[in-house]
Amino acid sequence: MKTKKNIHFEFSQDLVREPLLYKINRSFDVVVNIRGASVTDLGGFIALELEGEQAEIDRVIQYLHSQGVTFGERLGGPER
Repeated sequence: MKTKKNIHFEFSQDLVREPLLYKINRSFDVVVNIRGASVTDLGGFIALELEGEQAEIDRVIQYLHSQGVTFGERLGGPER
Protein backbone atom coordinates (compact mmCIF):
# COMPACT_ATOMS: atom_id res chain seq x y z
CA MET A 1 0.00 0.00 0.00
CA LYS A 2 1.46 3.32 -1.05
CA THR A 3 1.70 6.15 1.41
CA LYS A 4 3.03 9.71 1.50
CA LYS A 5 5.41 11.13 4.08
CA ASN A 6 6.77 14.64 4.43
CA ILE A 7 10.30 14.93 5.76
CA HIS A 8 12.58 17.87 6.46
CA PHE A 9 16.30 17.48 6.85
CA GLU A 10 19.36 19.64 7.17
CA PHE A 11 22.89 18.95 6.07
CA SER A 12 26.32 20.43 6.62
CA GLN A 13 28.86 21.93 4.27
CA ASP A 14 30.43 18.47 3.87
CA LEU A 15 27.28 17.18 2.14
CA VAL A 16 26.47 20.17 -0.11
CA ARG A 17 28.14 18.58 -3.13
CA GLU A 18 26.76 15.08 -2.49
CA PRO A 19 23.99 14.09 -4.95
CA LEU A 20 21.56 12.92 -2.24
CA LEU A 21 18.37 13.36 -4.27
CA TYR A 22 19.91 11.70 -7.31
CA LYS A 23 20.89 8.70 -5.21
CA ILE A 24 17.39 8.48 -3.70
CA ASN A 25 15.83 8.54 -7.17
CA ARG A 26 18.21 5.89 -8.51
CA SER A 27 18.33 3.56 -5.50
CA PHE A 28 14.82 3.56 -4.03
CA ASP A 29 11.34 2.91 -5.39
CA VAL A 30 9.79 6.19 -4.22
CA VAL A 31 8.43 9.31 -5.87
CA VAL A 32 10.25 12.41 -4.60
CA ASN A 33 8.48 15.77 -4.59
CA ILE A 34 10.60 18.73 -3.46
CA ARG A 35 8.42 20.92 -1.24
CA GLY A 36 11.11 23.44 -0.34
CA ALA A 37 14.85 23.83 -0.18
CA SER A 38 17.64 26.24 0.59
CA VAL A 39 21.24 25.36 -0.16
CA THR A 40 24.40 27.44 0.19
CA ASP A 41 28.07 26.55 0.27
CA LEU A 42 27.73 26.28 4.08
CA GLY A 43 24.91 23.70 4.13
CA GLY A 44 21.20 23.63 3.63
CA PHE A 45 17.80 22.10 4.21
CA ILE A 46 15.38 20.20 2.04
CA ALA A 47 11.68 19.49 2.60
CA LEU A 48 10.48 16.47 0.65
CA GLU A 49 7.29 14.55 0.13
CA LEU A 50 8.05 10.87 -0.40
CA GLU A 51 5.46 8.55 -1.91
CA GLY A 52 5.79 4.79 -1.96
CA GLU A 53 5.59 1.68 0.17
CA GLN A 54 6.22 2.44 3.85
CA ALA A 55 9.16 0.01 3.97
CA GLU A 56 10.81 1.81 1.05
CA ILE A 57 10.26 5.22 2.65
CA ASP A 58 11.84 3.85 5.83
CA ARG A 59 14.84 2.71 3.77
CA VAL A 60 15.22 6.25 2.36
CA ILE A 61 15.18 7.69 5.87
CA GLN A 62 17.77 5.16 7.04
CA TYR A 63 19.94 6.03 4.04
CA LEU A 64 19.76 9.75 4.82
CA HIS A 65 20.61 9.10 8.48
CA SER A 66 23.62 7.06 7.35
CA GLN A 67 24.79 10.01 5.24
CA GLY A 68 24.83 12.28 8.28
CA VAL A 69 21.81 14.48 7.66
CA THR A 70 19.89 15.91 10.63
CA PHE A 71 16.13 15.51 10.60
CA GLY A 72 13.94 18.40 11.69
CA GLU A 73 10.22 18.68 11.90
CA ARG A 74 8.32 17.32 8.95
CA LEU A 75 5.77 19.49 7.25
CA GLY A 76 2.59 19.41 9.27
CA GLY A 77 3.99 18.00 12.51
CA PRO A 78 6.92 16.46 14.33
CA GLU A 79 8.93 13.67 12.75
CA ARG A 80 8.13 10.17 13.90
